Amino acid sequence: MNMINQDTHRVGVIDVGSNSVRLVVFDGVARSPAYFFNEKVLCGLGKGLAESGRLSPEGRVRALAAIKRFALLLEHMGVEKVSTVATAAVREATDGPEFCADVLAATGIELYVASGEEEARLSAQGVLLGWPEADGLVCDIGGASMELARLKAGLVGQRATSPLGPLKLADFKGDLAAHIQETVAATMRAVDAPEGERLFLVGGSWRAIARLDMARREYPLHVLHEYRLKAAQMAETAAWVAAQEPEALSKITDTSMARLKLVPLAAEVMAGLIEVLKPSEIAISSYGIREGMLFEAMPPAMRGLDPLIESCRYMETTNARFPGFGAALYEWLKNMFAETDLRLVRAACLLHDTTWRAHPDYRADMCFETVTRANMGGIDHEGRLFLAWAIRSRYNASKSKAGDTLALLPDDKIETARCLGLAMRLGAMISGAQAVMLQNTELAVDGGALRLTLSGNAKALMGEVLEKRFQNLAKALELAPVLDLR
Repeated sequence: MNMINQDTHRVGVIDVGSNSVRLVVFDGVARSPAYFFNEKVLCGLGKGLAESGRLSPEGRVRALAAIKRFALLLEHMGVEKVSTVATAAVREATDGPEFCADVLAATGIELYVASGEEEARLSAQGVLLGWPEADGLVCDIGGASMELARLKAGLVGQRATSPLGPLKLADFKGDLAAHIQETVAATMRAVDAPEGERLFLVGGSWRAIARLDMARREYPLHVLHEYRLKAAQMAETAAWVAAQEPEALSKITDTSMARLKLVPLAAEVMAGLIEVLKPSEIAISSYGIREGMLFEAMPPAMRGLDPLIESCRYMETTNARFPGFGAALYEWLKNMFAETDLRLVRAACLLHDTTWRAHPDYRADMCFETVTRANMGGIDHEGRLFLAWAIRSRYNASKSKAGDTLALLPDDKIETARCLGLAMRLGAMISGAQAVMLQNTELAVDGGALRLTLSGNAKALMGEVLEKRFQNLAKALELAPVLDLR
């Protein structure tokens, strides 16, 4: 298989699917992917495959043109190492080898044609990029196939493929619901999957259904990754989607019409999945086969890193005034917030100064927007909002402009995040964001008091503004402020 060299600075992945052809360029092999370039063309290679056994003639022309464009872009971006994968349509079509030969002759790019089990494995590895210790079942739907893979404690287990892609189902004659349920049950037996597992969904059609569910519920945080649904909620939305015309769906979502034409059939598959699998919970993954290929290139030590912390560390390195201060700030504060999820406290400290270039009048709101929409794995929506509110509170702790998204965060966590933001502001102000300046300072809860100790040369750091910030934090914590100068 044509895999990525982990020493390459920028790495490219060309994914030739049954419905779409995509180029993604990652800015290096990192535990949390940074997307340097991302382009998708909905070519419909697998349209009509079930009847003709061949790739769509129009799809072939469009796919070849897209890959020619990608090859030229890669050359001028200086991307020397490119990983490729072609999935169900190319592997099943009688003219699949001919298409691969045309691509090679026109571009010099050799397409790797993955088996169904290999496709399932790579998609599951993509899920592991966002959930390192994931347990459950990964379901990846493409245009011409649907793959299942078991995950247990962060390892990929049994895999299987099925012909349940919307492009293939469009040509099915007979009882579609019965066909879907029978095929899902057979695929489930092939991976020895019990009922009641957590279900991770990968693929554009699943994401389109999730986006429609968000719209129907008026869900305030428009981030698909880690969007979670109960099975009953997804079943109700799937039944509604399956009964709609694409034109009606287009009025409530910005998903392309080419995708929406497939979504009602995908919704029928979802209904069958829920009926047979009875999942305990459903989670949407923005990571899939392309990220799985990136994961494949990582050394084991990198795979074991925390994707949330690595993403925040990268943002600090590239955007903060004084990269590295976040680690010192975390050590200074962690005992104060020992009863909070320390991963989130650490992530907040790394992010606390990453929007400093924004205009002061808008910096707080930009913090909130940046964190809620940041490309981060290893964090659910509640955790994402906790981080966003903590960073915003580091500049402005007023709820007035936070919007409806805070409704997703419990009141006690809103208050904890606010206090964390005020504490980070105090730590940054004391030290001027210089790690060495925290060495002779200590912040601690002492009975019913909040004690700030400044010793040695740190006593000279005392000032009116610092005292005000300290008093604000003590008030938020409902503690008496005590300054201890030694």
